[in-house]
Amino acid sequence: MKKKLITILFVFTVINMFGQISTMSKPDKTNYSNNKLPLNEAVTNKVINPLQKVPLDKESILIYDYDGSIFSFDLDSEEINWTAKATDSNTEMCANKVTIHDGVVYIPFINGEILAVDNQSGDVFWKSRLGNITDQIILKDQTPIINNGKLYITAQNQDQSSSIYALNIKDGSLLWNYKLDSPNNDIPVLFFDNKIFTQSASNVYSFEANTGKVLNQKSFEEAMNGKPVTDGENVFIANEKDVLFALSPNKLDILWQFKLDENQYNIKERIFCKNKKIYFAAQGSKVSSVYSVDSKTGTQIWKTDFKEDNIEYITEQNNNLWGYTRKGRLFKLNLTSGAIVFEIKLTTLPVSNIEFPDDDNLFYYYCDAGLIQYSLKEKEENVYYMRTSLKDDIYSAYLKLIR
Repeated sequence: MKKKLITILFVFTVINMFGQISTMSKPDKTNYSNNKLPLNEAVTNKVINPLQKVPLDKESILIYDYDGSIFSFDLDSEEINWTAKATDSNTEMCANKVTIHDGVVYIPFINGEILAVDNQSGDVFWKSRLGNITDQIILKDQTPIINNGKLYITAQNQDQSSSIYALNIKDGSLLWNYKLDSPNNDIPVLFFDNKIFTQSASNVYSFEANTGKVLNQKSFEEAMNGKPVTDGENVFIANEKDVLFALSPNKLDILWQFKLDENQYNIKERIFCKNKKIYFAAQGSKVSSVYSVDSKTGTQIWKTDFKEDNIEYITEQNNNLWGYTRKGRLFKLNLTSGAIVFEIKLTTLPVSNIEFPDDDNLFYYYCDAGLIQYSLKEKEENVYYMRTSLKDDIYSAYLKLIR
């Protein structure tokens, strides 16, 4: 009896902290969730202010620091506008990325909390939590994907599994969920053609985005750990070893597959599509490479090699491919030919993405010292914001210009 009373009191404590508990019962005609969520995986949400569109503070940049806090930094005044942190995380690390939609910043924390925040003031519209305080669900390497009033995200559970969740962006309540096969599901999902695409272990899934109904599930020989991307017609996803697959969006049929060079692997999130071409970077023991492949046929267009160094990050900006390596080599490639346009050895080692303002002469990245503003004209690294965190072990950081 005492044990039951403690359990009941704990449930009421969780409700008081986060508001309504959104658990899914057996599937019905409009909800295809495949499991009733136990308490340690339930979604709790609390509305603090009514959600509304917010004008953009275009003079600021969001910095998700690797101590687990996120703040808005004014690039003109060089002052912090506001800061947000998880309420009870025992692990201090950035771990995730953020998404801005209608001026609202959607922030996932590693302990399973998600906040919807006013980009100007930092005021919280709502907060949700996947799981509870004692049995924390882990949100890692996630980017909230938002479309048609829903936020999609995957999380790792305590029972060595993972789940995909769809939340209502109006209040953070649960709309549908689906339990996947593997706990190692730390790649953002893809929204395309009113479907959600994600991977779990050796399986690739497609869901009806509105209801969570499983449309297709395809198994592969190797585990799939590449970020799914699309060229507007088909879906592309890599396995954890050395193969990139082109899949049809309706049936997940394999249209073609591209094998990396010998001893290369691990595309993960280093991939994007542009103008019916796929650009991706593969790591290797001796040589890492950036590839350009025709999205229709899977034919290699060009390949640029980097010897004795691994490519950590790539992105596209103004029809050029930018990236940096593990040893701090910053590079710029021509998208058409793969030729190296610009290459320099940085004195500060990036641990974040690269953000480009409207000024073509500047870009920003984060390093162990803080925010770096790089001048292409002078080829100088200027410390724009000196971090105050005492945390020494670097996991990652993330930047987002507000625009």
